[in-house]
Amino acid sequence: MFDRLEIRVLPQGPRFAAQLRFLVNGEDVVEVAVEEGGRGPLVADVLPAGRPSLLRATSEARRVELGEPECTGDCCGFLSVVVQRFGDIIRWSGWEVPYAPAAPPPDFHFEASQYDAELARAEADR
Repeated sequence: MFDRLEIRVLPQGPRFAAQLRFLVNGEDVVEVAVEEGGRGPLVADVLPAGRPSLLRATSEARRVELGEPECTGDCCGFLSVVVQRFGDIIRWSGWEVPYAPAAPPPDFHFEASQYDAELARAEADR
């Protein structure tokens, strides 16, 4: 069975520009791995206008930052994942998490058509 991705945009707040959240199977990956007060990446960084999203999966593995703690990633590290396409499957693996003792999320496997459609929807909404 495949995992299911949903990308949400959180509106601009008093401290940060609009940011993204990633729900996998209904659970907020950033909130679970970075904990309360953390933030997802800025929309402009992951869904840049005029360029493909960093989340676009290809056969070449690419590391993408998905979040950081409240104290900033430069202090405690970033939540990042390796995104790669294997035919009709997109895999998120090789997690790096802020705070050394934090447990990384599991590997996720997405059906490429659902993943690509969700990413296209998010790109269109930016």
